[in-house]
Amino acid sequence: MGLFTCLLLLISACTHISAQQVKLSAPIKLTVGEGFVNPIGYYEQVPRFSWQIAADANSQLQQAYQIQVASSLARLANADADLWDSQKQLSSATSWIKYQGKALSSRQQIFWRVRIWDEQAQISKWSEAASIELGLLANEDWQGQWIRHPETGEMQAFDHKNKQFKNKLYRPQYLTTQFIATNKTSDKKSTAEIKQARLYITAKGVFNAYINGQKVSEDVMPPGWTPYLQRIETLTYDVTALLNEGENVLAATVAEGWYTGRILWPVPREVKPSALLAQLEIQYTDGSRQTVVTDRNWQVTVNGPIRAAGNYDGETYDANYEMPGWNKLGFNHDESWKPVISEALEPQVVLAPKRHHASAVKLTLPAISIVDVANPEPGVVVFDMGQNMLGVPELNIPVLANQKVKIRFAEALQKNTFYTKNMRSAIATDYYTPAQSGVINYVPTFTFHGYRFVEISGFDQSKTPDLSWLKGRVLHSNFDVNANFKSSHAKLNKLAENVVWGLRGNFLDIPTDCPQRDERLGWTGDAQVFAAPSMYMADVYGFWAAWLQTVREEQADDGRIPNFIPTKESKHGRGSSSGWGDAAVIIPWELYLLTGDAQILKENYDMMQKWLAFHQEKVKDDLSTMGGFADWLQPHPKAKEGSQARRGDTSIELISTAYYAHSLDYIAKAAQVLGRDADAASYTASFNRAKVAFRKAYYDEQTKVIGAASQTSYLLPLAFGLFDGVDVTNAQQHLLATIASADHHLRTGFLGTPLLAPVLQDMGRSDVMYDLLFKETYPSWFYSINNGATTTWERWNSYSLKDGFSKASMNSLNHYAYGAVAKWFYEGILGIKSAGVGFNEINIEPQFNQRLTQASGSYKTPQGEVAVEWSIAQGQLDMQVTIPKNTLANFILPQVQAGTLIINGESVSNQKDAIDKGLTKNMLIKQAPGAYRITGRISL
Repeated sequence: MGLFTCLLLLISACTHISAQQVKLSAPIKLTVGEGFVNPIGYYEQVPRFSWQIAADANSQLQQAYQIQVASSLARLANADADLWDSQKQLSSATSWIKYQGKALSSRQQIFWRVRIWDEQAQISKWSEAASIELGLLANEDWQGQWIRHPETGEMQAFDHKNKQFKNKLYRPQYLTTQFIATNKTSDKKSTAEIKQARLYITAKGVFNAYINGQKVSEDVMPPGWTPYLQRIETLTYDVTALLNEGENVLAATVAEGWYTGRILWPVPREVKPSALLAQLEIQYTDGSRQTVVTDRNWQVTVNGPIRAAGNYDGETYDANYEMPGWNKLGFNHDESWKPVISEALEPQVVLAPKRHHASAVKLTLPAISIVDVANPEPGVVVFDMGQNMLGVPELNIPVLANQKVKIRFAEALQKNTFYTKNMRSAIATDYYTPAQSGVINYVPTFTFHGYRFVEISGFDQSKTPDLSWLKGRVLHSNFDVNANFKSSHAKLNKLAENVVWGLRGNFLDIPTDCPQRDERLGWTGDAQVFAAPSMYMADVYGFWAAWLQTVREEQADDGRIPNFIPTKESKHGRGSSSGWGDAAVIIPWELYLLTGDAQILKENYDMMQKWLAFHQEKVKDDLSTMGGFADWLQPHPKAKEGSQARRGDTSIELISTAYYAHSLDYIAKAAQVLGRDADAASYTASFNRAKVAFRKAYYDEQTKVIGAASQTSYLLPLAFGLFDGVDVTNAQQHLLATIASADHHLRTGFLGTPLLAPVLQDMGRSDVMYDLLFKETYPSWFYSINNGATTTWERWNSYSLKDGFSKASMNSLNHYAYGAVAKWFYEGILGIKSAGVGFNEINIEPQFNQRLTQASGSYKTPQGEVAVEWSIAQGQLDMQVTIPKNTLANFILPQVQAGTLIINGESVSNQKDAIDKGLTKNMLIKQAPGAYRITGRISL
């Protein structure tokens, strides 16, 4: 019996409402694709529709739906679905319904609505209409050309001593053109007005666009970072309100960004200069159209106020070069302005609409204090923002004409001194030269920094520094952060906050490892352990789906997945690592489990297969010989220094074989979902062989690891299902012994740490996880908090208040990998776990412990928000749970004493009551959507 049928029978059996009594609410929260609401410039030619049943609706579930799609709102209102009418479809699905109507094309606007039938076959009202407007889907839709400054040639004069470029290649460009908005096709004057205007735009580099002096968008550093030699993302903006009838100016600034700027160390690069591509399309009320494109009619200068801008090294701004009104009508272009040179589009480089939201300013934080640093220099002030972040400063400071202001950034102080050594070669410094004395407002445009502390020098020293001088603008991709876990323990709450700040600090267009030093790369190992946890904290499905497209594009012909993505140049993309490259399989499957969207598997299945084929070339006798980073940065390794110390104690061959088997298991399941039965059988057979070989090669008769034992050497097979029968029990006991021998401290690195909580919970030993989680001393999560952490760190001992930064060469205080533990806050402490795919059925199984008296939080599933709040006082549990519509819930409460359970005020006191309420072995089985209050005596 399927979930839908079971739920339908359950609800129908206990619901007796006549048709006259039912007033069924319309579906709500209509989205397309990975959560887009009424998008313009949309990327999908075949959209996927999703909706939810309103939380206050009388209905509990959906048994059928109907979608209508029309070319206009008027048609839709008149039930004239000229593009597609799904008719009534018997299905409980409310997500990922594929459009099956007439083919859609670039620029096309469509309107859609949905209605449903509930468990009593009552029909709902139609939803409010939603819209989709497609972007330019093919290179052939573009009429313009790439344009740039003629002096930005490809020869690069590189000063190796000072590690700087001497020519103008890296100087931001200011580009502009003037045009008349008119629909005149003859000498006859027309009275038609502007109906709609769309700006399609992108850059080789990063850009800001303007119409008549007004900024087109608040997006930060669009279009973002992709494999530029294969694909460049484009954006679409509604600029109707910005246009004048008559003369207008279209303008843009373009800087290097990730396209031309350096990646890692500063060296000359074989990448062409920055350039702009734009296409303004104006539609008039009489149906006529006008197009303005980037061509040789544009003018350009590199003599503007932004003199230099780079991701790692910061921005240099000189107000003496400001050009007031440069992007407005009436500006007088001097000799520094040149005609642009234009270049044709490259047919091999795909121009495609951006498939997730661009970055934006998401928060603004005030400075919290002025720091008294040791041995202060004259004219220098240091501000503490109170939070390690990714972003840029907003300065409102007094200055003197032509006295250069210098702004530096640091994550922490080193024994009360400003410290930037952990930035390595990243200069991470902004400069501002004022043209006149007074108070200036300055926000860097084309750079970003990872920082908590800001050092400012060069201001007017006759003025006393004040906290109002500085704010911090927090940047990340434009998604909502939904994290709301709270508990009765202050340090646990701080850890939860720190993990979220680690997410914010490393989700700038791609998932990076860190935001501050000369790295900031999309390391695949970090991504694979944090992708699923991040879904519990933020609306990041589109973010991950977009990055996976980049992973597909960066995959080598032989199937190898580079260690970080994008690689930009092949020489940086050499090598591959188990646990890192496996992101190609793990992330799609885990996203599918969380969302129920099979398209994430379909899109990535070919990549998954190629990765397994590549890995199988390194397999002998079903054992992997692939190298890699192993359990990266495990604390207290037996090796004291060098690369082996960083890779931890767990055998790389053991890790590689475990991940090989794990990926085989996942791809077999993905193949089954996609109906590829032969593939599923083949991969399953390979998985079973790898299990046998793994067990035989690395463990003795008592399932004790052969060689160096580690927590990770037992976590991997237990988490990946590589042991059966008594081997499971043995391995569990060995794991507990390794934890006890470490005085209940963790001894895990990047790969082992995320497995601790789920493995211990499956063992029924969440008490041990609480022991690990609540440790105060190194290595532990609370150790970082005790030493002032406001994000999660790269190393368990990256920093201490006493000694400052550790001596290791890599010391990021903003890495998200160890923040993967936050998944357990939701799945474990709150107990919100999907019992199937896409949270159509949910297990509510909180892990109670004497260390906590209260916990609360929620998770936004595809069907709606599930919320849990529990408290324990004097041995009495009081728990409130909200289950969204169209969802079943299983309450699993083994710690509640039999005979004490009360559900919504009704006692479950005997066997008959238990059976009537679906209670079996401390489990409330398949409960209907709704709000529940559960109380009972609890044993801890």
